[in-house]
Amino acid sequence: MSNTTRFWLINFLGCLAFLSIPIFSSPDFGEGWNLIYIVPFQKTFVRFALLLGLFYASYYYFIPRLYFGNRKLLFALGLLVAYTAVTGLTDVIFGNNYNMPMPKHDFNHAPPNHSFFFDSQIFIPFLLVVALAFLIKINARLADLHDEKLNAEVSYLKAQINPHFLFNTLNSLYALTLQKSNEAPNAVLKLSGIMRYVVTESSQDFVALDKEINYIKDYIELQKLRLDESVLLTFDVYGSATGKAIAPLILIPFIENAFKYGINPDEDSFIKITLSIAHQSLEMRVQNSMAATEIDEEFKTEEGLKNTQKRLELIYSGNYDLVVNETGKIYDVNLKIQLV
Repeated sequence: MSNTTRFWLINFLGCLAFLSIPIFSSPDFGEGWNLIYIVPFQKTFVRFALLLGLFYASYYYFIPRLYFGNRKLLFALGLLVAYTAVTGLTDVIFGNNYNMPMPKHDFNHAPPNHSFFFDSQIFIPFLLVVALAFLIKINARLADLHDEKLNAEVSYLKAQINPHFLFNTLNSLYALTLQKSNEAPNAVLKLSGIMRYVVTESSQDFVALDKEINYIKDYIELQKLRLDESVLLTFDVYGSATGKAIAPLILIPFIENAFKYGINPDEDSFIKITLSIAHQSLEMRVQNSMAATEIDEEFKTEEGLKNTQKRLELIYSGNYDLVVNETGKIYDVNLKIQLV
């Protein structure tokens, strides 16, 4: 059974069960098919049908659009209007005959102290319907957020285990070993540290900021192996990272993009990376020349930026500011984060 079929089957059975409540709770249930001609039953059944409509209206509109949309006053007014409509509309259609004797706990007859606004016959089911819509919607919202977080985490992990970076680094290491360079062992250690960091630390919610900065330093040092003198590269860190934490691998996509798209072998290029740490805030600025002449617009950094922005929104919602500008042939990223 597909998910769509299961969804509609659950909804159908739920509606059927809900609409059966006034039938099986009616004191006139023994009347058989004549039940549908009894006015109190008709009134109660119509009210439950309207409450069923209110459930779907709350689930698909009132709760997501008004309540979660920070329009709680409109949400409350909407529920007030809906409740008044359910009680008032049925009173107008079927009349208000509540002074008749009736069983104490009967859905099909209201108590003698019925008033136009407060009707215990419908008020309690009304609250239950709205509460149920809330519970189901919040559960679905939490599940969606969990799925989005997992998808974002998978996306950034895939982005970090970049085969092009590995191939370029291994080629550079191979060249160093052929030259019997003293830099080869150190480069191997840096690559090993990078892979260990990606595999182990990235599973944590937060890591020490100094570890993240060391990872960035190793990444930049390995990238230097393939750069020539035509590229001006600077990396500066201001402030102390001691005692501060950050979400792992949240900064590296912007730096990786600078190396991926900011180097032009046919002309002078530059990459400038600055990290500024003050109190509980971090500001990162990445500027690079644009070698976009050979890059199709469709395959530029939009997807990577989208995944990174999704992570930022999930982890630092309301506590970050990201500005990306393209000025002439310069790509400029400015990211500010309130650290934990």
